[in-house]
Amino acid sequence: MSNFYTDDKKTALEAVSDAQRIAFAPFTFQATIALQDLGILMAIDQSPQNCLRVEELHQQTGLSHYGIKVLLDAGLSIGLVCLKDELYHLTKTAQFILHDKMTQVNLEFTRDFCYQGLSLLKESVKTGRPMGMSEYGDGDTLYPYLSSLPEPAKSSWFNFDHFYSDKAFSEALPKVFEHKPKLLLDIGGNTGKWAIQCTHYDADVQIRVLDLPIQLAVMREHVATEGMSDRIKGISVDMLDPAQMLPEGADAIWMSQFLDCFAEDEILTILRKTANVMGPDTRLYILELFWDRQMYEAAAYSLNCTSLYFTCFANGSSRMYHSKELLRIVQQAGLTLVEDQDNIGIGHTLLVCKCTSP
Repeated sequence: MSNFYTDDKKTALEAVSDAQRIAFAPFTFQATIALQDLGILMAIDQSPQNCLRVEELHQQTGLSHYGIKVLLDAGLSIGLVCLKDELYHLTKTAQFILHDKMTQVNLEFTRDFCYQGLSLLKESVKTGRPMGMSEYGDGDTLYPYLSSLPEPAKSSWFNFDHFYSDKAFSEALPKVFEHKPKLLLDIGGNTGKWAIQCTHYDADVQIRVLDLPIQLAVMREHVATEGMSDRIKGISVDMLDPAQMLPEGADAIWMSQFLDCFAEDEILTILRKTANVMGPDTRLYILELFWDRQMYEAAAYSLNCTSLYFTCFANGSSRMYHSKELLRIVQQAGLTLVEDQDNIGIGHTLLVCKCTSP
């Protein structure tokens, strides 16, 4: 359990400095994007001595001296470059901006999908509706629009979503298949990535992907490309519709980064519906990111910021949960936690549950 946020240990000087960084945070973000996209950081990175003067940057990028200077001045304060003897050097932070996949995925997600709509965060909190969704559609939830998002928002959204789950899938597979499930339900299967990996991992397993119709259409295309259409089938279902029942007889049920897409009362509804079709030996595997289970504060910070994406875009009511909150709902739904494993992939937790009273 993390203790990142239990005390305020900053001095007054540190606190007022942080306050100014918050006040100018949009400037910091846009300056970083400009330094990257205009090639200034990369030019310095690829120079023989890993440092350049303004005149050399002007010659290489074609940008005006003014534009280069104003961005590099900001870069100094942001912590992306250092200046010594009129030579600009990249910092370690800039190296991560340029070369770290996780940082790139997060930056592009914020730039391409979130930035404009986040200006409506306050209205989203007040109304309980994802007001930032007006960028992409007129519904109360993002999910039906995912496959029809404009570029580059679409690619950046899926890259963000898949980057974190993909890292955990390979580590979770041995755990899910240690009991040799023959039929697995993949609830909220999205593009079918997990289902396809399961069929490659186990030659006998049959998969049923449960999702909204528009997501299933994308999933079926991917499954067909992999030649797995005979083993992976789609079932259209709205998990919040009490009239729609889930198929019975599954040995394993999988939910990856699914429950964080719903409000607490909705999660309870989903888990109770799931528990109703679980036999005594059925195992429910919940793969989630919890901000309180992270090894580093930067990870908790990223997850708490991601909660604001859910508020402003996804549905206005879901979030990245504290593990105690979700475990309480698991118990209320009539499920028993039989295994709890942290540090899977990039900070995921795998919860393994069985039905309390099958």
